[in-house]
Amino acid sequence: MVDAFVSFAVERMGDFLVQEVSLRLSLREDVKWLRNELLFMQSYLKDAEEKLIEDQRVQQWVFEINSIADDAVAVLETYISEVDKGDHDDGFASRLKACTSCMICRKETKFYNVGKEIQCLKKRVMDISRKRKTYGIRDIDNPGEGPRNQTNHQSAMVRKLRRTTSYIDENHIFVGFQDVVEKLLAELLKADPRRGVISIYGMGGLGKTTIARNLYNSPSLITSFHARAWICVSQEYNTMDLLKNIIKSIKGRTKETLDLLERMTESDLEIYLRDLLKERKYLLVVDDVWQREAWESLRRAFPDSKNGSRVIITTRKEDVAKRADDNGFVHKLRFLSQEESWDLFRRKLLDVLAMVPTMEILARDMVDKCGGLPLAIVVLSGLLSHKRGIQEWQKVKAHLWRHMKDDSIEISCILSLSYNDLSTALKQCFLYFGIFPEDHLIYVDNIMWLWIAEGFIPRGEDRIEDVAEGFLDELARRSLIQVVSTSWKTDVRCKIHDLLRDLAMQKALEVNFFDIYDPRKHSLSSSCLRHAVHGQAQRYLSLDLSNLKLRSFMFLDQDFCNMGLLKFHHVFRHIYVLYLEIRSGTTLPDAVGCLYHLKFLSLRGIYYLPSSIGNLKNLQTLRVLNDYRHLCVLPPETTNLVNLRHIVALYSRPLQLLSKLTSLQVLKYSCCDQWRDVDPVNLVSLQELGMYDIMHSYSLNNIGSLKNLRSLMLRCKLNESFPTLEYLTSCRKLDKLWLEGRIDKLPLRGGFPNSITMMVLWKSELMEDPMPILGMLPNLRDLDLVGAYEGKEITCGNNSFCQLEFLRLDGLQKLERWHLSSSSMPLIIGFGIHDCSKLKEIPQRMKGITILDRLKGIDQEFGEYYKVNSLAS
Repeated sequence: MVDAFVSFAVERMGDFLVQEVSLRLSLREDVKWLRNELLFMQSYLKDAEEKLIEDQRVQQWVFEINSIADDAVAVLETYISEVDKGDHDDGFASRLKACTSCMICRKETKFYNVGKEIQCLKKRVMDISRKRKTYGIRDIDNPGEGPRNQTNHQSAMVRKLRRTTSYIDENHIFVGFQDVVEKLLAELLKADPRRGVISIYGMGGLGKTTIARNLYNSPSLITSFHARAWICVSQEYNTMDLLKNIIKSIKGRTKETLDLLERMTESDLEIYLRDLLKERKYLLVVDDVWQREAWESLRRAFPDSKNGSRVIITTRKEDVAKRADDNGFVHKLRFLSQEESWDLFRRKLLDVLAMVPTMEILARDMVDKCGGLPLAIVVLSGLLSHKRGIQEWQKVKAHLWRHMKDDSIEISCILSLSYNDLSTALKQCFLYFGIFPEDHLIYVDNIMWLWIAEGFIPRGEDRIEDVAEGFLDELARRSLIQVVSTSWKTDVRCKIHDLLRDLAMQKALEVNFFDIYDPRKHSLSSSCLRHAVHGQAQRYLSLDLSNLKLRSFMFLDQDFCNMGLLKFHHVFRHIYVLYLEIRSGTTLPDAVGCLYHLKFLSLRGIYYLPSSIGNLKNLQTLRVLNDYRHLCVLPPETTNLVNLRHIVALYSRPLQLLSKLTSLQVLKYSCCDQWRDVDPVNLVSLQELGMYDIMHSYSLNNIGSLKNLRSLMLRCKLNESFPTLEYLTSCRKLDKLWLEGRIDKLPLRGGFPNSITMMVLWKSELMEDPMPILGMLPNLRDLDLVGAYEGKEITCGNNSFCQLEFLRLDGLQKLERWHLSSSSMPLIIGFGIHDCSKLKEIPQRMKGITILDRLKGIDQEFGEYYKVNSLAS
């Protein structure tokens, strides 16, 4: 991990030498020399990493190398931006440049300044070269196994994984606790009218949240409780935010509700929630409670109306569990048995068949020493899945045995070993999860685009987004991240277990990877390249930030609105990532246009973007999502961003020259009015398109020109219907299709491309049975019909739905009969049926299938499409 900074600097200097062809020879040689020296130093950093903990001098040596690498990148980027600024000056400056002597003078000055700074860096490099010998740091790289080769090997391996798997959903791996779930389910459903509190406690990693999630999504509980809400408390909590989240879960995230909540005090919120729940039979989950005070600050808002309401609490603390309620039910979560532990290990192992008897003996020894802790077992299984052969497994066992305590392996040892087994690039990707607040749900696209902007993902033959997806897959396979929902793949959300987040923060601290501002200490690390502010932003900005050389800035404070305090010209001029979530209605200042190197810009609370946004020539991702789907204004200059790959924004004014963005791969939440005049012929890279407010009078035929389109999400305007869907047949690579709104008639057989694997028809109000047409799609694996059909009967004929694995029927209120041929749906593994009250009988073959939760539509707060994870009953 310690070589990540140097690796990035080496890559940037290589790019600089290629791009700046007009460099003076002496300066070019200096940059080459510096690059080669850093490349040479990189081979010693792995040895230094092994000595890092024990030797303070080695820590200082690594810090100095990384400091030089950072300074080198800053020097070159300043030069590039100054040259570019000079080339685009207008007005009086342009007339001055007409004078050859002035132009030469300016360029010479720039050469002189950068040359002088590189000479200083050369002296520092020579100094640390001497120190390397003094500290006994040796080159431990094998010939031909340099950093670049290792990265390429990693990329190849990840590409192979990506071809064989998709995101891993932890929820289906639920071993050993079925009896616990049944016991707690009975307690929740028992005929006691008093408000009941069920407390689940046990150490971190036992599976408390997993059990609570299984209970929360149990079909019997969904039908028994009129209102449900889930909140996560964690160690640092805000009672007002928790109360607001419960209210939003019950009332919905409408503009009226959000406006009302903003005006309320804590006392107001408590009274409002109490009144809201008084007439409802409710189920609340209060997850991850650390202090009794946290529970006490919430319980007053949970009335006992003697209607059988229930509250589930999860906690690590026995006293919190036992004192939550005088009449409460307390369950101490046990550890897995030896047999259950082995079962869980095998389920998580990628290739059980490759485990020969000798390897099984080794594995059983290691699993036994995990002490029945599920998190330790799944991480161990993920680690061994990436180790080939008996010798590799023996090395893992030997390492674990050296760190035994009380005849068991400490969870921290397994987690650290799994982390250390990652490549440098994967370590950076894993650590990035730690920069978000605890228990924060992160959209997969978002985290992958952040990795790309930061330069973590190696460039190669494959599309860089596909490589990033492979990295995410591997972290999930190793059980280092948890995937929360998997159905609509591009909008999957994920999170990190709090024990693994602790590890990420510890490792980040060791290598100065990021710094999260702590208002209690009111200080920060000036050497960190990434800062995150999770609150009290104004206090953070009162610090002296003049010496910072930030690459990323994450700013999550919805009470902040004084954008004038953000010194874009000075503190943030080198940043690649700007992530702002602030008070709604705030204006983004013109100064944002000076962030020449910016690659990722995510905004929430911003309604107007300035025209200077057009200066951000390196921007790859633009994401603007506001509360209650408030539209933002994107200036016409947005179409000057020739490197833009992802636009995720609800914007009001059409982008007239959208077709100029030939690198664009994702365009989500564009209004149909803004699309109908677009000539998409030049949008050759577009793979994902999301569009709303479609009207029957519009033609969408130009979508057929998008030959590389993989994912299409279309939503009609209220009381409107889709125009003809004939253009879909031209989208031969289309993988996922979501159509929301009335459809007069489905395309006939052959009207949908055979490539479709996932389809959602929402509120289609079809009069003819859609199953004969949909059943002929040869690759369809996931089908959701929500209010999609007005008829009384559906028929799935012989050999139909040959690849279907997941099916949901929801809101088919007139459906009475379902005919299912014995040869139809041979691969079905998940089924959900909701609000189909007239359906007389479910086919016998479907009764033993895993039950799926309801599909959710559009999240009003974020404007994102997503589906809730599939869970077993």
